[in-house]
Amino acid sequence: MRSVGAVVLALAAAALSSADSDTHRPRHDSNLEIYKRLFETKRKDQLNALKNLVELNDINQQYKIIDIMLKGLFKVLEDSRQVLVAANMQPDDPFPMDDKIKEAYSHVVENTAFFGDVALRFPRIVHHYYDRNTDWSGLLRWGLNFCNQTGVFTGGAHQHVLTLVRPAAAFLLRVSKKSEAFQKILREEEKRRRKEEKRKEIRKGPRISRSRNEL
Repeated sequence: MRSVGAVVLALAAAALSSADSDTHRPRHDSNLEIYKRLFETKRKDQLNALKNLVELNDINQQYKIIDIMLKGLFKVLEDSRQVLVAANMQPDDPFPMDDKIKEAYSHVVENTAFFGDVALRFPRIVHHYYDRNTDWSGLLRWGLNFCNQTGVFTGGAHQHVLTLVRPAAAFLLRVSKKSEAFQKILREEEKRRRKEEKRKEIRKGPRISRSRNEL
């Protein structure tokens, strides 16, 4: 199974070439420009949420939250892809006006970008769940290709978002699942998580049940 690092590294290279060609293609789409401003606001909300997750001083909670987050993210990505494919919506088409297609379009752009944020900040945790979900690789490839042809990231404050996945991918590739180093990291992480769970159980202590007659 290919690791998320290997996948994202390959996709990032293709994305860069797609982005280069996109920057040379003039875009005169007022609706797209309006969406790009809305996208800026959405990105601020995403980064604030991620900041709170980074500051959460509980690795077990981080694992649980990211597990739920990634499952939801890729479910939305898959549903949105189906809508766009059924509508024959191409990423370099004019920005859609139909509400259903518009929603699917924005979900793809926003969730793909957010995946990059999470992968950059939590590479080990992303590895832990990504490698257990074989369908995610194809969805991520499609999402990145779609994003790099929309023009949403071109010339904006978040133009670097997708290309910043590249150094994270290089790191993930160096510690791929096949490497002894990554296996060691996983073992140490699992040990640490088990110890933390035992400490929590000890702090809670045994629960004393009382019958109704004793109350």
